[in-house]
Amino acid sequence: MKIGFIGIGNMGGPMARNLIAAGHDVTVFDLSEDHVASLVNAGATGAGSARTAVSGVDVVITMLPAGPHVLNVYEGTILGSAPAGALLIDCSTIDVETSRIVAKMAADKGYPMVDAPVSGGVGGAEAGTLTFMVGGSDADFASAKPVLEKMGKTIVHCGGAGNGQAAKICNNMMLGIQMISVAEAFVLAEKLGLDHQKLYDVSSKASGQCWSLTTYCPVPGPVLTSPANRDYKPGFAAAMMVKDLRLSQGASKSFQAQTELGARALEMYERFTDSGNEGMDFSAIIKMVRDS
Repeated sequence: MKIGFIGIGNMGGPMARNLIAAGHDVTVFDLSEDHVASLVNAGATGAGSARTAVSGVDVVITMLPAGPHVLNVYEGTILGSAPAGALLIDCSTIDVETSRIVAKMAADKGYPMVDAPVSGGVGGAEAGTLTFMVGGSDADFASAKPVLEKMGKTIVHCGGAGNGQAAKICNNMMLGIQMISVAEAFVLAEKLGLDHQKLYDVSSKASGQCWSLTTYCPVPGPVLTSPANRDYKPGFAAAMMVKDLRLSQGASKSFQAQTELGARALEMYERFTDSGNEGMDFSAIIKMVRDS
């Protein structure tokens, strides 16, 4: 299968590598020449423009920073430049409204399309174990699933266009809130004289159990693979958590949902990143909790 991949940074790069490893013919484009060169060394074909990357392909995959980037590249390049009937898969995490606008534009021009944001971070992208939350028609999901299975382990059809984005921002709002709760519990335990490992041993098997504790524990020791054991190198950067929490709060306002803890989590993560910590893993927020 011929695949054009636009946006091959920290997440898109390893995702494209997994497609190459699966035997697909992958053409890549990114504004970073170093990223393109790295993928060419891995077996991809480098393109000098987004238009060239989507020429003659069966599938187009995009992994871009934000809604305006997605809208611009689809409106200005992909729609009309990709072959008629090419499957379009947007793996970016963007606002639901823009995702649905782009999906309608694609449908109006006869392109099948799904939104398929991911969860699992850089580690999941490298290992090919990402979770894909997919929005689109039943038929378009069925077409996209075999491609997504080469990059991820769990592929969930969440409903119509934009519903993949809806699932992603709801999930990451939970994640941001949960990480703060876990961080606060460990800081309280420190003040009470309770050992980190003892709290982990209890809570990982009790009602406090959650992914932020058992997979991404924010203190060194209990979970050896967590970023806390490598000086909070991301992982999932705090700046990305701010982005996703902003998306959740934008959606909350647009659809009149009450998400007070989500709003508080955004406020705290903005404070954390504004202090120069945007490049640290989001679990490093425990440092701010501890120092407050």
